[in-house]
Amino acid sequence: MSQPKKDAPLRVDAQRNRERILRVAMAELTLRADAPLSVIAKKAGVGQGTFYRNFPHREALVLEVYRYEMQQVADAAGELLRTRPPERALREWMDRLARFAMTKAGLADAIRLVTSAPGGPAKPGPTPVMEAAGTLLRACEDAGVVRPGVTPDDFFLAIAGLWQIDPREDWEPRAGRLLDLVMDGLRAGAPNR
Repeated sequence: MSQPKKDAPLRVDAQRNRERILRVAMAELTLRADAPLSVIAKKAGVGQGTFYRNFPHREALVLEVYRYEMQQVADAAGELLRTRPPERALREWMDRLARFAMTKAGLADAIRLVTSAPGGPAKPGPTPVMEAAGTLLRACEDAGVVRPGVTPDDFFLAIAGLWQIDPREDWEPRAGRLLDLVMDGLRAGAPNR
């Protein structure tokens, strides 16, 4: 007769610890690319053992923070499509993507530090965000509110100027204008416009 697993609550607790570490790491690495891991562990309220069980080295932490944040942005697409019309969902998602790009500029420095070392890991690609953009574009195309045939690659090329905006300046009005221009371009030639 098998015993019930006693560690089930620990798994939930372990997941909470991991997510807390990721949230604190995002904030700290955004402010300072070389933030000490001991500071991140302390601010997350976990011991060194717990921290290093989850993230055995800086590279693992930085890349997981990047993946975690990209997944949060990607997951927002589905929620927006469930609660808004496709065109509005796409535009609001673009704002979230811009906010991620501008407020996480410090994280880009941390990623460069860990991926530029000889033999270091490769920078992870934006796959979940590309898939989310594709889902939003297809929903908009199906609704007839954007021109047919726009691919996620087209979309990211069109918004590439976003990454040229200095995040230390008052970036929101400029990003908003750029994204409005992109939306106008996506709407041009849409069947239901």
